[in-house]
Amino acid sequence: MLFILCAACCFLALLKLPIAYYTLLRIIVSLGAILAVYLAIREKNYVWAFIFTIVAVIFNPLFPVYLHRKLPWMPIDIILGLLFLLLAFWKKKIPVPEKKITAAFHAPKIRTRDRIVGLPNQIDDAKNPQISKRLKGKSLKSHLTLAFNRARKNQS
Repeated sequence: MLFILCAACCFLALLKLPIAYYTLLRIIVSLGAILAVYLAIREKNYVWAFIFTIVAVIFNPLFPVYLHRKLPWMPIDIILGLLFLLLAFWKKKIPVPEKKITAAFHAPKIRTRDRIVGLPNQIDDAKNPQISKRLKGKSLKSHLTLAFNRARKNQS
């Protein structure tokens, strides 16, 4: 909406208007250019960011650029109005979140701490087949004893 307002103000600047309008034009166009720079950088479109940075510098109300005649400003206002219209109606890329395809059932993730105190049926056969061969069919007590002995052996 702000970009359409900026474009309309630029096209109105072609008419003979009082100086107060051109001061208002500088404020509106510089705000629109700053917003355009922000949006362009957010979308990683650095060409548009560079173009509207130049526009913000030319139309800034704090340190205005004077061209003393209306004739040099007319093509600038037309081009700038077209740029703002282009920016207002340009189809923006809307990021589509990627959907992960997951199976209806997946095995729970087994961590190291789960293997020490977990039940024998939680052992991941693919990751550690030696442990699974030793513990299949054994009770929780024998599982814990084996894990304790292995931990003591690793400390030595």
